[in-house]
Amino acid sequence: MKNKLQRYFPIIRTRKEILNELRDNDELWSQFESWEEENQEEYLDICTGVKGVKVLYDTFFKAVMNPDTRPERLNDFLSTVLGRTVKILKVLPNESARIAAESSLLVMDIVVQFEDGSIANVEVQKIGYLFPGERSACYSADMLLRQYKRVRRELGKKFHYRDIKKVYTIVLFEKSNSVFKSFSKDIYIHRFQQQSDSGIELNLLQEYTFICLDIFDNIIHNEGRKIDGRLEEWLVFLKEDDPDMIIKLLEQNSEFRDIYEEIYNICRNSERMMGMFSKELEILDRNTVKLMIDELDEALGEEREKVKAIKQERETLKAEMQEAKAEKESLKAEMEAERKRAEEAEKELIRLRAELEKLRK
Repeated sequence: MKNKLQRYFPIIRTRKEILNELRDNDELWSQFESWEEENQEEYLDICTGVKGVKVLYDTFFKAVMNPDTRPERLNDFLSTVLGRTVKILKVLPNESARIAAESSLLVMDIVVQFEDGSIANVEVQKIGYLFPGERSACYSADMLLRQYKRVRRELGKKFHYRDIKKVYTIVLFEKSNSVFKSFSKDIYIHRFQQQSDSGIELNLLQEYTFICLDIFDNIIHNEGRKIDGRLEEWLVFLKEDDPDMIIKLLEQNSEFRDIYEEIYNICRNSERMMGMFSKELEILDRNTVKLMIDELDEALGEEREKVKAIKQERETLKAEMQEAKAEKESLKAEMEAERKRAEEAEKELIRLRAELEKLRK
């Protein structure tokens, strides 16, 4: 019996066909058996159409959205995100010094240059990093500086600051952090650009777009919710592996059928598909380690803050005790001075009484 996606894409093979092919190839079968059972099941589910491919994962994204071979797809997606028509001129090497690059939570990272000279860094984070604003600002500044150095080197004495073009930072979070979730459970896209408080307009070159795919996922699965516009169509394609959502997208816009057809042709090539899947498993393993380190570091940071707060409270209490002690000593000294003044007054009173007695005699 065909599953839902097999009815749309007859080229999708059955579980039995895939397993028979793997068993007939010692190398592929050995690789398949080396995976955890849950990974084996996920691989078979993807290849048989029980669930969709996670297109945003680096190897799968580059296979069907490669800006070198299929630039029109990424052009369309980026134009939709940025709200203006862009055309990719070339892919740039990503030379920025990523923090802990070898154990990053990035599942995709690409830098492209548009025909007008502007640059876009598109990255997908499996789990959103802490301090997303500060981090993105640093990498945007790094890209801007690299562009400045390159253009100045190329133009020499003809260089002018107007030759420096915009830098766009586009970040998609599979799981966004609390900054976005606490702000809104209904807003999944946030755009930033610098502007003055006076109304004057200056071209400050840096713009940012943050897309929270988990928030989008919750919204798009609301009963009766339609896929609204081109951006949401792209996000469904990139994010959703639910066959019902994929079919919903295909029925609304058949343009995506060609890309899915390409994906399921890749799934028929077991050697290529297993290579791509294995690479993603390696990335996910690395990400899991990084996540554990980040969570531990965050927990330690919280404990450090608690210890710091306790120390500060202790110092405050100590200072208050010292102040109270000083006040006590001051009060004691004042009381002693008052006692001495009272004694002196009493002596003076006795003296005056004695003089008065003398006068009466």
